[in-house]
Amino acid sequence: MERDVDVLGKYRNVTNKLKKRFLKRPNIAEGIEQYGALAKSLRQQECPQYAGFCCLAQARCEHTLVNAAGEAQALTEAARAFLEAEMNNRDIKCPSFEEHLTAAINCYSHAIRVYIENNNPSLAAALCIELGNALQKLERPGEAMAHFQRAAELQSQMKTYGVFSPLECLQSLGLVATCKIEMRDYDGALGVFTEMAYLAQERGGSSTTGKPIGAYCDILARCEVCRVLLLMLLQPTPQRIRPEHAQTLEKYAWETTDDTITAQFLSEDLFLMLQSLVVSK
Repeated sequence: MERDVDVLGKYRNVTNKLKKRFLKRPNIAEGIEQYGALAKSLRQQECPQYAGFCCLAQARCEHTLVNAAGEAQALTEAARAFLEAEMNNRDIKCPSFEEHLTAAINCYSHAIRVYIENNNPSLAAALCIELGNALQKLERPGEAMAHFQRAAELQSQMKTYGVFSPLECLQSLGLVATCKIEMRDYDGALGVFTEMAYLAQERGGSSTTGKPIGAYCDILARCEVCRVLLLMLLQPTPQRIRPEHAQTLEKYAWETTDDTITAQFLSEDLFLMLQSLVVSK
């Protein structure tokens, strides 16, 4: 209790210094430094929720100085502090209204918005993935999926800046597919893996041969295996199966195959195992 009063007193002292007074402008830069020092001290005292409030105050000061980078960084630190507080409550099984988690999500969302407004979609996407991973760890795959999907959309928008990285987008889509499987949305996961396969084939080909290379081969292999397994699980009727999914199964329905594209990223043993699975069904 005494520590809470002491923390509140220090916070109020800094806040009072920033109030406008007659013929005297507040020193915002000094306030940022003092809030930062107080936040650091509170982290060392294992009070992440209080550190989060100090980081929020620091972000408001950065906003006053029109320092978007500083504001986003402070908001991110606040989000991580609130998230740590939520994890601590979970670890000791403390009943709560998940107020720390709500605060963390709001801070992440605000930081993402700041990055987007300042034409920095790569950092915005990175925060989306960070938030999605945290929500997935907290067994909230539905909410996590929405943030992974937003990360993929932001990464695809980077084409306009000439810095589009297909691998990063594919990684985010893979996380979306994982969340859909956790939610037992197998048809949705199948659609995501199909989208990933098309993107990997389009962007991952060699400039000379057109064959997939490097990490794209691994992604295509994962998509192929997951699509076959999901189709075996869903067992769609001939009337309802999509043409691209029917073609996927047809590749494994015969003793031999002329599909050289599949052979480029699947080993012979893996191909034979998938073929055995499809034929046995």
